[in-house]
Amino acid sequence: MGKGAPITLDDAFSMFCEGFSPFGPFWDHYLRYWKESLARPQEVMFLKYEEIVSDPFMVGRKLASFLDVPFTEEEEKSGVVDQVVSFCSFESLHNLDVNKTDGVERAGGKIFIQHSSLFRKGKVGDWVNHMSNEMGEKMDRLVEDKFKGSGLEF
Repeated sequence: MGKGAPITLDDAFSMFCEGFSPFGPFWDHYLRYWKESLARPQEVMFLKYEEIVSDPFMVGRKLASFLDVPFTEEEEKSGVVDQVVSFCSFESLHNLDVNKTDGVERAGGKIFIQHSSLFRKGKVGDWVNHMSNEMGEKMDRLVEDKFKGSGLEF
């Protein structure tokens, strides 16, 4: 079985802006997830990547509590939180063999997404090294339009 053809960043960006995503209608999924997190905060947790990066220890504690397995004082003191954050870090996940090999096909086999392409640098704002200012401005307008009135902001 052949793998889908590579796609350029310009083409991928255009498709994404039009609502085409290998994993479904991104904007609809994102907004629905946000709204469910507001309606059912005990059942649905919404996290932004920027929040995770800015304070992974706080997010780890928040997630453990959300899952009803909060860290004990003993675990906090013995470094369990540090270990969990380390195991879940961008660097750790990026270096897993499963994320370095193979990939997934989408769009009836027309698009092949290598697992490794889901990991660039893990740095907030790194988009400026890959996208033009025009693309960034278009994305800002699109995000504002798609999430208008929802309370979700970036």
